[in-house]
Amino acid sequence: MQYSLKRAFNFIKFKDILHLFIAALILPYALIAKIFIRDFWLICEDRNEARDNGYWLFKWIRENKPKQKISYAIDKKSPDYDKVKKLGKIISYGTLSHWFWYIVADKNISSQKGGKPNAAVCYLFEVVFKMRKNNRIFLQHGVIMNDLKWLYYNNCYFKMFCCSAKPEYEYVSTRFGYPEGIVKCLGLTRFDGLHNAEADNNLILVMPTWRNWISREGRDNQNLDFLQTEYFRRWSEFLNSPELTRLLEKYNKKLLFYPHRNMQKFLGSFSTNSNHIEIADCKKYDIQDVLKRAALMITDYSSVFFDFAYMRKPVIFYQFDEREFREKQYGEGYLDYHDTVLGSWSDSLPHTLELLEKQIISGIKPVEEAVIRQFFPLWDNQNCKRTYEGIASI
Repeated sequence: MQYSLKRAFNFIKFKDILHLFIAALILPYALIAKIFIRDFWLICEDRNEARDNGYWLFKWIRENKPKQKISYAIDKKSPDYDKVKKLGKIISYGTLSHWFWYIVADKNISSQKGGKPNAAVCYLFEVVFKMRKNNRIFLQHGVIMNDLKWLYYNNCYFKMFCCSAKPEYEYVSTRFGYPEGIVKCLGLTRFDGLHNAEADNNLILVMPTWRNWISREGRDNQNLDFLQTEYFRRWSEFLNSPELTRLLEKYNKKLLFYPHRNMQKFLGSFSTNSNHIEIADCKKYDIQDVLKRAALMITDYSSVFFDFAYMRKPVIFYQFDEREFREKQYGEGYLDYHDTVLGSWSDSLPHTLELLEKQIISGIKPVEEAVIRQFFPLWDNQNCKRTYEGIASI
């Protein structure tokens, strides 16, 4: 507990203190309401989004289980606000109302560990002092393949932890310290929308993940010179490579550069002289729509490649900073990027472009279905149904 308390106060800010008072103010009213309001579910993702597993589950429940008492928490300024509002009751993220319903809810469900009115205050309640004993369901943001200590049981105390891949389920079950029965292989709810996708064979998707030492929430990065980071230099070199331009023009391909949402604030630093390359603003593109339309993906370490592989599409891993990434962000897990049937590995730009041209020349062929089914035993469109039934059984 001493370690957890020290960790909590290392990250606490003024707005967290404000939320602490808000929570204390609303607590007695919510506890009384909880006596009369039963089996209420609250779902959310990142405060600004409704594009992930939380949204897909909410949508399925509203369409298939309309009697279920449920709401979705999202920021009113989110570009996805109206989309969710059409489905059912919504709650403004981080408000008094959010705190009220978070306490009242029998099930708090999110694709994010921090999917709460205020992550720091809830961490104190749930993990440090163990005062909040509701049934928190972790839908996940993606398929886990790294050693993520912040998702260990003693840092979360989830009541249900959803997995979708066989090696992922085995890895989390044996390493993350959860009691038997909490980790369940049910499939990611958003996978339901990936079947029967029609790809544009001329669209190549590039989706590098974030770097927490460059863009980390709650840390002071005012003195950071983003233009001097290896991340910027390498991806800028990629976007402005004459060889890449030649490939795209020769084979008449379009490339969409779509960095992780935590790196989108640096989007204005990137540029390209090619008419075949677009630098994508995440506010203008639905990520699942882009994944379904693209024929081939280039990424570094992003777990979103699993969504792509799930659709039997080829992936290229361009990992120019592997050692630094392992030391500063995520420890290595069960997946060996260097040797996997799910994609091809490279640590240099010339080799990456060589792999890209080989894929284009071969016609960008799909991965064998048997390979994907071995990795994803639940390869169907019943992920939302299984997840709903799993949550309802708690």
